[in-house]
Amino acid sequence: MEKSRTSVTRTPISSVSTRRIRRRSFRQSTRSHFGVASRLGLTPGQTTHRFNTSRKAPKPQNITEKVSPEHLALLVKTEWHLCYVTPLYRFRHTQLKSYARQLSAFIAAEKQQGLGVEVGGLQDTFKVSISVLQGLAETNDDPETVLIQVQSRPAFARQDEPLKTVWSGWLSCINGNPEYLHSLPKDFTCLPLFGSKGLEGLSSLVKSWLRSTFDCFCGPLDINQTTLQWLAALWTNCHMESNIQHLKMQWTLPVAPPLHVAYTVNSSDALALWRSVRKSRGADEEACIEIEEVTSFMEGLKSHFYRHFGVDLSAGDLSQVSTALGSAKVKGRMKISSSRYLISTLSLLTECAFLKIPI
Repeated sequence: MEKSRTSVTRTPISSVSTRRIRRRSFRQSTRSHFGVASRLGLTPGQTTHRFNTSRKAPKPQNITEKVSPEHLALLVKTEWHLCYVTPLYRFRHTQLKSYARQLSAFIAAEKQQGLGVEVGGLQDTFKVSISVLQGLAETNDDPETVLIQVQSRPAFARQDEPLKTVWSGWLSCINGNPEYLHSLPKDFTCLPLFGSKGLEGLSSLVKSWLRSTFDCFCGPLDINQTTLQWLAALWTNCHMESNIQHLKMQWTLPVAPPLHVAYTVNSSDALALWRSVRKSRGADEEACIEIEEVTSFMEGLKSHFYRHFGVDLSAGDLSQVSTALGSAKVKGRMKISSSRYLISTLSLLTECAFLKIPI
C-alpha cells in the first residue's frame, strides 16, 4: 500500500472556432432518435439498454485468419483511450477515402489557424487514412470496424523524411444490441465503441470532425466498478485454458489523502476461489457466468485481504484490473494483450458503450 501522489493533468482547451458546415442539425438528428423511441414505445432521452447479468464464458478464438497481422499488431498490446459515439448520420463505408481527405484538410486548417487544441511539435502536413478493419464483426448486424490513422512529421524534420503515424483510432460494434440496431433509421450507422491513442489534441480534433460531419456525440467511456469486476472474473475463468499469470487489482480508499491499495493474487489461487463460487449447473449452462458468481468472487477476494491486512476494501472503489490477457482502468483505459480474447473483450466494451447511448 502506498499513498497517492497528486498529479495535474492538462485539460485540452475546447475549440472556439465556429464554421458553417453542410450537415443536418443536431436538433433534427435528436428528433430522429426520439422518433425511434416513440415507435418502440420508449421514453425519449433515456436508454433501455441494461447491463447483462449473465453472459457466456469467453472462449479463445484464433482470429489470425480473419484479421490481418498488421491490424492485430495495432490492436493488441496497446493501451486505448475509450469513448462512446452515438449513431453516425449518413456515414457510408464506401466513402472512406473521401472522409480521409476531409479529415486531413480539417486538421491542417485548425492547426494553421491556431484554433482548437494543441497539436504542437508537428508540421502542418497531415496525411489521414481511413479504412475498414475487416474480420471483427461477429454478426450480420455488426457494421465493419473502421480504422483511422493520422500521419505527420516532427516540426524540425526534413521534408524528405517519411511520415510517421502520430495518432490511431477505431470505431467498432462487436455483438451489438440487435434490437437497437434494427430500430435505427436506415441513414444511421452505429459504431458506438471508439478507441484512440496518440496526441490528445488530435483526439479532440477527430472527435470534433466526427460531430460536425456525422451529427453525432462523442463522450468518455469510463469502465465502471461492475465492468471491472466482470473482467476480473472472466479473465480468471480463462486461466483454465490460457495462463493469466496473476490477477492484479487496485483499489482507491476514500481517506485524506486518497490511498491506493495494490492487490496481487496468484493465478492458481484466484482460479481456486473462482471455482469455489461457481454454481453447479447442467452441461448446457456450464458456459454461462452469473453476476451473483462475480459478486461472490469479489467478496471472497476482499475477505481474504481483510483477514491478512485488516483493511476493508469494500469501503473503497476498484479502479484497475490486470492479468496477462489485458488491463482495464476506471478512467476508460484498456489494453488487450491476447488476440485470442480480443473479440470477447470488445463485445463487453461494446455493451458498455451501448449503455451510454440515449435513445
